[in-house]
Amino acid sequence: MSARIHGIDLARALAIFGMVVVNFKLVMGANTGSPLLLSLSALLEGRAAALFVILAGVGLTLSARKAQKHDLLHRKQMQNKVAMRGILLLCLGLLYLPVWPADILHFYGCYFILASWLLFASHRTLLTLCALVVSTFPALLLLIDYSNGWHWETLSYLDLWTLDGLIRRIFYNGFHPVFPWFAFLLFGMWLGRQPLHQSALQKRLFKISVITLVSVEGAFYLLRTLAVSVGMQDQDIQFLLSTGPIPPLPQYLVCATASSVLVLLGCIKLAQHFAHSAVLGSLEDTGKLSLTFYIAHVIIGMGTLEALNMLGNQSIEMALLSSLLFCLSAWCFAILWRRKYAQGPAEWLFRYLLTRAGTYSDSLIHTRK
Repeated sequence: MSARIHGIDLARALAIFGMVVVNFKLVMGANTGSPLLLSLSALLEGRAAALFVILAGVGLTLSARKAQKHDLLHRKQMQNKVAMRGILLLCLGLLYLPVWPADILHFYGCYFILASWLLFASHRTLLTLCALVVSTFPALLLLIDYSNGWHWETLSYLDLWTLDGLIRRIFYNGFHPVFPWFAFLLFGMWLGRQPLHQSALQKRLFKISVITLVSVEGAFYLLRTLAVSVGMQDQDIQFLLSTGPIPPLPQYLVCATASSVLVLLGCIKLAQHFAHSAVLGSLEDTGKLSLTFYIAHVIIGMGTLEALNMLGNQSIEMALLSSLLFCLSAWCFAILWRRKYAQGPAEWLFRYLLTRAGTYSDSLIHTRK
């Protein structure tokens, strides 16, 4: 299997675009307008971010493949590099949190720190831990109040900057908590080890994903309908029987994983059939600058919306138009930037910090040795 699977960066670009739509809709308070557009945009909630995390797991596996063939020292260096990447993301995300409360970077950092211990774990271990993390969350719901710390009307976390509140938010009831979102990364690490370029596997994964997605979504739709007919409270129905991301119950995790696999398979297939397409190539370039565009969609995108007094009380049409304009601008920027530079601005800075931190970490390893 080749070191690079073409189509992953395309899927990453789509994940970023999906997150832009979800986040612009959130900050613009887009709850009015076309019911069809509201429903279609709701499909991206929790799904685009899940795809982003799964792709990170795939990327980790591909990065670790060369180290797998080397000695223990090289493996340790790779693990330290991933852990250091996680620490940097955690710090960046925490600095970013006052600006963007729905930030995923600090959660992402925690996933990477944990994943550093599992880079060379067996396939079975990854899937077993994935199932364990998924099943742990419902048990936590019985022990800890999921609403603890939240003011849902304003989506603000009241005790975020206390140690107890920060830990609770990161590991349990934040927007992308370690339990159970870490399961997406674990699944991605397992998925990255599969021969995704092979047509037979693509067909098998496609069938499994479609059947799983339709079955689970259909079953929970029927359960919600039944719950309404027996007089169950709407709030309880949404909390227990929704396939949405809050709270991230097993049915959401399964559906988000299945839909992510379908998107990834579609992108890989497109990349295989249109390998020399300039359009797909430019979209893959956009995916390679994902960190830059994630930061930019908050600092520049939402900053512009604030300057134009468009935060809150907007229609879904205006939110989608704003998202489209940002995504088109990001696409054009990627085309121009990649003509001269291999890395995006944020990617370059992050790699620079990682290299400096990695040099120090490697020196410690050699000293101990």
